[in-house]
Amino acid sequence: MGAVRLYQGYLWHPKGLPLDPKALLPEEVEGVRLLLDEVPPPTPFFQDGTPTHTQRFYQVTLLLLTEEPPEALKPLAERLAPILQGMLRGLPQEVGWLLLEDLRPL
Repeated sequence: MGAVRLYQGYLWHPKGLPLDPKALLPEEVEGVRLLLDEVPPPTPFFQDGTPTHTQRFYQVTLLLLTEEPPEALKPLAERLAPILQGMLRGLPQEVGWLLLEDLRPL
C-alpha cells in the first residue's frame, strides 16, 4: 500500500488574524486525508507584488492510502473538486488559497 497525493497547494491568511485553519477544515474528505502543515511563504511576493511575509502559510495536501496507481484515482479527484471548492469558498474572506490536482505518489 502506498500514499498518493490527490491535491496539493497552499492556504494563507494575515498573521494578525486569530485563525486556526485546522479548526475550520475537516481532517478527512470522502475518505481522503486532508493535511495542513504551517510552512514559510513559498515565494517572497504574490503576483501583484504584495510581500508574502505578512501572511501565515499552510501547505494543504489531500492524501489517500491505496494500492491503486495514481492515474486510476483521476475520477476520485474529479468528484472531490466541487466539494473542496465549496469548503474553501466557505472560509473567511481574509483566507487565500491555491489548490491544484497532483496525482503523484509520495
